[in-house]
Amino acid sequence: MVNDHDRKALLSALENDGPEALKYADDSLKTDLTTVYLAVKQNGGVLHQYADDSLKADPEVVLEAVRQNGNALQFANDSLKADRKFVLAAVKLDGFALNCANKELQNDPELKKIAER
Repeated sequence: MVNDHDRKALLSALENDGPEALKYADDSLKTDLTTVYLAVKQNGGVLHQYADDSLKADPEVVLEAVRQNGNALQFANDSLKADRKFVLAAVKLDGFALNCANKELQNDPELKKIAER
């Protein structure tokens, strides 16, 4: 369970020190949607480095990570990388994300066209 005081302290650290603050957080905070979302909003790479695996399956968190770095899709849960609707949203944010989708979607003509824009 996430301690509210710890969450507030981490949110302040994320605001002042950037997403690397998540590196030093208690593991319970790495599963907290609010703190991880704020961190990936600053740097999509945080998804891979510090976020709990449970949040790598959260569409909102992963899309925000992709918005910052299309490459972040590679660290998403496999179910999201195989979800055409989700991958379409990711590719619209960053065409590079298509390279991180599953192989079938990487060959989808519509997705390829959107990614090339």
